[in-house]
Amino acid sequence: MHGATLVFILTGVLLYLVMGALMFNYLEAGHEEKHFDLLQTTKQEFLSNYTCVDLENLNKFIDTLAEVMGVGVDPTKNETNFSTSWDLASAFFFCGTIVTTIGYGNISPKTWWGQFFCICYTLVGIPLFGFLLAAAGDHLGTSLRNAIAKIEALLWKFKVKPVIVRVITSVLSILLGCVLFIFLPILVFQKIENWTLLESAYFVVITLTTVGFGDYVAATQQT
Repeated sequence: MHGATLVFILTGVLLYLVMGALMFNYLEAGHEEKHFDLLQTTKQEFLSNYTCVDLENLNKFIDTLAEVMGVGVDPTKNETNFSTSWDLASAFFFCGTIVTTIGYGNISPKTWWGQFFCICYTLVGIPLFGFLLAAAGDHLGTSLRNAIAKIEALLWKFKVKPVIVRVITSVLSILLGCVLFIFLPILVFQKIENWTLLESAYFVVITLTTVGFGDYVAATQQT
């Protein structure tokens, strides 16, 4: 690749990043500011209604609340008995987000040994899952090629032009991939999680691309 081409691509990527930053700043900063104002108003109302509590103690309580939420404790639950977010099912789900490199971030290890084990587990698990993905992709590709070959054979019988055959088979391949990996999961998660169509589509795309923000996670309460 020529140096000029590399500079051109780098410039394009930087411009794309700047455009994205400007758009997200415009779309999200105001929403965040509204919630900041709501927090300040709520704090003032609380201090006015409960004069026995001063601002310092209230801030200490908020800091403690933020700390326990950071390690995965849900403060909205009224349970008196401890219920861990690291039960076997949640831990298994977490391991799945590691090997697939999605990393939602809704739960993560906080202890020294947990983080150390996570490093080792990641370094072994990602290549292992990569081998599985390659094998599954090869099998799926073979099945898809066989199906496409049958469609092509059917089109040849009707003496369809080769160019049109290639266009039809390419479009069918793309549509099949979109149905299996995008449209069908969107409908499934929309039904199971009671999300809107946009929320479900957002979750599927963010998951499929392994971005995994963690703001929407299946089978957990929405953050």
